[in-house]
Amino acid sequence: MTNETDNRKYTPENIQTLGEDEVFVFGSNLEGAHMGGAARTAFLKFGAKMGVGVGFEGQSYAIPTMQGGVETIRPYVEEFINLAREWDQTTFYVTRIGCGIAGFSDEEIAPLFDEAYDLYNVRLPKSFADIIVARRKERTSL
Repeated sequence: MTNETDNRKYTPENIQTLGEDEVFVFGSNLEGAHMGGAARTAFLKFGAKMGVGVGFEGQSYAIPTMQGGVETIRPYVEEFINLAREWDQTTFYVTRIGCGIAGFSDEEIAPLFDEAYDLYNVRLPKSFADIIVARRKERTSL
């Protein structure tokens, strides 16, 4: 039996380049101080600007993850998902936002991206996709 995610494309572990119409989605802080982790990569390689902690800059999209609990991240993820639906000719590579310096686990953050899982132009980390699939299977088996 094949897993639902077998043919799915995921965000690569270490993105160093992007093509035209590709965007690097990373976890940031509201101040836009992109000093470490994926935020630093976004700043150095993909056009993120210091002082901009939310939304598009260059080929990057910032989702703030350092301002509180998981529920404070949800509205920013929802905003991103709405944008990804509209910009359907763009491929978005979501990194493991919130799972590095911010200190959240994949199990805490992945469910925020449940709707993004179904968008053909959004690539999630495999760990997020696996959690979303497992949670969906749990819900359908209840």
